[in-house]
Amino acid sequence: MSIPTEMLMFPMIGVISGVLAGLFGIGGGLVIVPALNLIFVIFDLGVPAESRMHYAIGSSLAVIVFTAVSSARAQQARGANLWDAFRRLVPGVIAGGLIGAVIADAMGNRALQATFGAFVIVIALYIVVGYQPPPGRRLPGFAATSVAGTFIGIVSALAGIGGGVMTVPFLLWASIPIRRAVGTAAACTLPVALAGAFGFVITGWGQPSTPAWSTGYVYWPAVAGISVASVLLAPVGAWLAHTLPVERLRQAFALLLVFVGFRMLVG
Repeated sequence: MSIPTEMLMFPMIGVISGVLAGLFGIGGGLVIVPALNLIFVIFDLGVPAESRMHYAIGSSLAVIVFTAVSSARAQQARGANLWDAFRRLVPGVIAGGLIGAVIADAMGNRALQATFGAFVIVIALYIVVGYQPPPGRRLPGFAATSVAGTFIGIVSALAGIGGGVMTVPFLLWASIPIRRAVGTAAACTLPVALAGAFGFVITGWGQPSTPAWSTGYVYWPAVAGISVASVLLAPVGAWLAHTLPVERLRQAFALLLVFVGFRMLVG
């Protein structure tokens, strides 16, 4: 029995996102969301046109749940997690992930696509500039850190990413060393992805037109195909990071993100 072409596309997305995540240390959502949106446009998978971005983002967050487990375990093995910062951030990122899913559900497909496009362009510029906030401050108290976590969770859910791209700069701003900032951000990725994916399941529940093998706004064939390939290929990306001119490749990747973001922004 032949496998439909569209089903073969999901592992291909996982290969690309996994390698790029290992190579550049970025979340796969920046690749997964626009790729899934394109597949939902090209192939008839039963995904409603008015909800393509919702399914792309919800499915991306579900993928990140699986990939975050292996990433967090690897960072924990290296003792890179700062659990005090993690405990202060988690309530906010969970609340933010749920709030972001509710906001996304209230947005139309076009508005959500434009929001994602604008966010991708900002991230691309951040990658090119390579700005790191100067240290000199301490990690705020529980309330202030929870507010920061809520903002991180909301943006993560709206963009279908794990939140590390915002968590790391926040922790660096609080004078936390880069290794511990990256490790703590990896640990925070799991709860924000869980909350966001759960939020997209709930907000998409009972929609009048849903594709087969989906729960809410999460399309499980995509989640399965992308997750397996992404987890397997991430170590390859990490190996390539030690053999290739990563900085030049990072700049080229940022330019690609600008192009993708612009296309998403203008429709």
